[in-house]
Amino acid sequence: MRHTISLLVKNRFGVLAHIAGMFGARAYNIESLSVGETEDPNISRMTIITSGDERVIEQVLKQLNKQIDVIKVQDLTGEEFVQRELLLIKVNADSSKRSEIVEISDLFRAKIIDVSNRYLIIEVTGDRSKVDAIIKLLTPFGIKELARTGAVGMIRSSKDNE
Repeated sequence: MRHTISLLVKNRFGVLAHIAGMFGARAYNIESLSVGETEDPNISRMTIITSGDERVIEQVLKQLNKQIDVIKVQDLTGEEFVQRELLLIKVNADSSKRSEIVEISDLFRAKIIDVSNRYLIIEVTGDRSKVDAIIKLLTPFGIKELARTGAVGMIRSSKDNE
C-alpha cells in the first residue's frame, strides 16, 4: 500500500542525503520525494511517498523518528489530507494542433506558460490522477519533455489540529 509521510526536519546541509540514505540502506523504495522550506526558514518539510505493508511502514516511521535532524514524522495515509503535484510538460504544438491542446489545458485548469512556433509548455497542478490524466491526453500530440515534482501533502484543518 502507498503511504504519504510528512516530515519536519532541520533545514541544514546533508539532511536530505541522510534521510534518503536511510531508505536506501534498508532497501525501502522512495516513489516520490519533495522538500522545501516551511514558514520557518530553519525548518523544511519533506513529503515522501513509499510503499509497503504495515510492518515495513512501521519500521520506516520508527527509523525516521530516530534521526537527529527529524523534528516531526506524520503518516498522512488514512487521514484527511490535501495532496498536490506540479507538472511542466512541453508538447509539440504546430498551428493545426494548438487549439485542441489549449482546450485540453483549459479543461484541466492548466496554464500555458511558454509558447513557441513548435511547442507549448503547460503547467498543471493537482493530485496524481489529474496529472496522469493530462499526460495521457497530451501524449498523442508528442511530448517533447516532462518535469514532474513529487507530491506535497498537508492534513486538512479540523478542530483537533487547527
